[in-house]
Amino acid sequence: MYDLIIRKGKLVKPDGILEADIAIKDGKYAAFLAPGSAAEAKEVVDAEGCCVFPGIIDCHAHLNEPGFEYREDFATGTRAAAAGGTTTLMDMPLNNDPPLTNRAAFELKLSRIQKKAAVDYALWGGIIDDNTDELVDLKECGVAAFKGFTCPNGDLFPAVNLGHVRRALELLKPYGALCGFHCEEYGQILERERRLKAGGSGDPIRDFLDVHDLWAEYVATQNVIDMARATGGRVHICHVSHPKVAQLVREAKAEGLPVTAETCPHYLAFTEKIVFEKGAPAKCTPPMRDEAAKEGLWEYVLDGTLDCIGSDHSPAADGEKDNALGIWEAWGGLNTIQYFLPLMFDLVVHQRKLSPCLIARTMGEMPAKIFGLRDRKGAFEIGLDGDAVVLDPQKAWTVTRESLLTKGHISILEGISGKGAAVRTIVRGRTVAQDGAFEEDAFGYGSFLRPAQY
Repeated sequence: MYDLIIRKGKLVKPDGILEADIAIKDGKYAAFLAPGSAAEAKEVVDAEGCCVFPGIIDCHAHLNEPGFEYREDFATGTRAAAAGGTTTLMDMPLNNDPPLTNRAAFELKLSRIQKKAAVDYALWGGIIDDNTDELVDLKECGVAAFKGFTCPNGDLFPAVNLGHVRRALELLKPYGALCGFHCEEYGQILERERRLKAGGSGDPIRDFLDVHDLWAEYVATQNVIDMARATGGRVHICHVSHPKVAQLVREAKAEGLPVTAETCPHYLAFTEKIVFEKGAPAKCTPPMRDEAAKEGLWEYVLDGTLDCIGSDHSPAADGEKDNALGIWEAWGGLNTIQYFLPLMFDLVVHQRKLSPCLIARTMGEMPAKIFGLRDRKGAFEIGLDGDAVVLDPQKAWTVTRESLLTKGHISILEGISGKGAAVRTIVRGRTVAQDGAFEEDAFGYGSFLRPAQY
């Protein structure tokens, strides 16, 4: 007898949709059976009329523990992720205090979060200006990738220059480890911000967007790709916001360089217009671009240039996203984790009339491959973890402050409506969320994932 059977669902894979029953035993996929099979199980889920994904991986999220739990902790962040349909979450090394830049910080973080996580999780390690000697040790701890900033980012997680980037790639290349970067060029950001704050256009939002324009992102991305060319080390370009930047990635791949990249739902859904409309709740970097850029970015998602889609959930206390602060002082991150899958499903299937297979590829298969999780996650294969997201393609949703399970309640998505939402989130055979509600006894069920291979 199986532990769980999911009956009559439409199994969404990167290369097609299969109608089958899923049988799970001991937390693993045990069999794929004919729809409506007579096989018995302790628990049966009726998925008729629903899409079923082999889990959803959010490869880019910030949960802020330890150090900034007033913004988000692992309990609130993973319960929101689970309710929205995410089964595996990859947490960034900032904003944490201490940031995850050495073994001691890794051990502290793991001790804090392992009893709180409701979904499985992997950890990014940090690359800062003075920790290159710690990187190999961090890799041995089990981080799935490394993250650095090429732009001003405060004293707690300092920016890296090209010397740090090159040294990190040289050190980590023998291990096949991946180095991801927030690409905005330091000098342009610093100088333009100084000048425009002192006397810009008179419109602070326009000035903020101009500081973080395409060329700051473009130049930094080209520099980082050049370091991959120089060293042969693996590079990942985080949150690509513009097709011109995506074109650099396409050309690097055509050259055979070890470069991958991601984008985020907000760059595919919105333009800079929403920053003018909402102000602080829509502030992020890189910011949303114009309509032509938004439309052009889809080409690079469809052809695989942009391998993954991550939420870049970067939470804040409500007061930190208050428009009374002004655009310069407000927190620069978005609350999106709970609607990561619903928004992407609505964009892909209902608005673009595309196949949900695109979601299976960019939010499942490819992040599992790129970040070394493919031995457990990302596909319907016997022996892999029995993760499943049962999604009703017609289930309507609207984002309200009251619907958010995160600590913060100010989101760029407030007031947005769509169709397609998770009705059951299953991690290793166990339901952790159902019909948008989190299962309270799932805290601590999430398991730490060490990359088996890169």
